[in-house]
Amino acid sequence: MEITAYILLTLGVFVLMEGVTWLTHKFVMHGLGWYFHEDHHQPGYPHVFEKNDAFFVVFAIPTMLLFYFGTRDGINAMFFIGLGILLYGMAYFLIHDVLIHRRFKWFDNTNNWYLRGLRKAHKMHHKHLGKEEGECFGMLFVPLKYFREARLSIQKK
Repeated sequence: MEITAYILLTLGVFVLMEGVTWLTHKFVMHGLGWYFHEDHHQPGYPHVFEKNDAFFVVFAIPTMLLFYFGTRDGINAMFFIGLGILLYGMAYFLIHDVLIHRRFKWFDNTNNWYLRGLRKAHKMHHKHLGKEEGECFGMLFVPLKYFREARLSIQKK
C-alpha cells in the first residue's frame, strides 16, 4: 500500500472508533460492564483512579498487538489500524478526562463552541446515575442540538 492509503486507513479507523465507542459505552459499559463503569457516574467520586479506567486496558491491548504484528516484517496495514485506535484514544483522553471531567486542569478557559457542545452532551449523559435511560454515548460526534446551544451561549456573552 502507498502512504496515502495508509493515511486514509488511519483516519477511517479513527472515525470508526467513534462508533465502536458508542456501542461499547451503551451496550457494555451500561450493560454487563456496569460494575466497572458505575463509579464513573457517581458525583464527586474521590479517587484519582476509577474502576472505569479498566476500559483503557481493554482498548490498549488490541492496539499494542496491532502495533506488534504491524511491524514484525516491516510496516503493514495492522500498524496503521493500531495508529488510528491510538489517535482516537488520545483524543478521547483529552476530551473526556481533561476537558470534560477535568482530571487535569489543562483547558479550564476554553470558549470553543465544539468543545463546549461536547461537554454539555456529556453532562447530559451523567445526569443519569443509573445504567438505564442514558443518552449521548458518543464522545466526538454528539447530537447537533448541543453544539447549537453552545454556540448560542457564546454569542450571548
